[in-house]
Amino acid sequence: MQTLFRNPMAGPDVLGLTSGASLFVATLLLVGQFNPGFTVSLFQNPWSIALAASMGGALVFILIIFIANSVKDNTSLLIIGLMISAATSSIVSVMQFTSQADDLQAFMVWTLGSVGNTGWKELSVLSLIILGGLIISYALIKPLNGWLLGENYAKNLNINLDRSRFLIVIATGLLTGGVTAFCGPIAFVGLAVPHLVRLLVPATNHKILIPAVMVGGASLLLLCDMLAQIPGSTQVLPLNAVTSMIGAPVVIWMIIKAKRISV
Repeated sequence: MQTLFRNPMAGPDVLGLTSGASLFVATLLLVGQFNPGFTVSLFQNPWSIALAASMGGALVFILIIFIANSVKDNTSLLIIGLMISAATSSIVSVMQFTSQADDLQAFMVWTLGSVGNTGWKELSVLSLIILGGLIISYALIKPLNGWLLGENYAKNLNINLDRSRFLIVIATGLLTGGVTAFCGPIAFVGLAVPHLVRLLVPATNHKILIPAVMVGGASLLLLCDMLAQIPGSTQVLPLNAVTSMIGAPVVIWMIIKAKRISV
């Protein structure tokens, strides 16, 4: 997303996929208003959460693909994605305001993000989804390198801009949707890790950046998950809170350090 839009603030949720997943998971809250306690039992089943999140992300994904075929400007596509995210988030806010306390608590637990509800069955499905997204990503290494230098340069390399952008959207949808479905909308990692990797690995070739980001993202999330386990206590800190507390200061420090070295 950062390469396609040439925007350092672009993240995996920039197309509104995460918000679409959150919208459908939040819709489960309405069930509890007619059958108290039923929604809580649904949230205890990771497959029901994954199904709702996948449906929400898939519908937004189809909408974005349709728009991408009509809108040829990446900036316009970015703005449309942000507007879709804002619209779905507003609907989720209304649902939260009208929901019951138990249902709201169950939804908030999901939004905090967790990797603890993924067993071997869930991991097998998630692995297939991630594998499909990674295969498409590796096939896009040349187009991504061309996009990095701008559309005109990419055209000179005989890169089909519409086809490559379409495949980039598909890869983003698979990778983001799969993780969000089973682990919740874990924030910050997708935005921060590419910047950290570029500071540690001085390379612009996506043949190096893609595997480096994979390792960096997994390492950071594993570290945050370990820190979330409070020693001597059965309580676990919210994973989203830990990723932000750990990642934000590190990014700020490394950017300042890199500026001092360049000066």
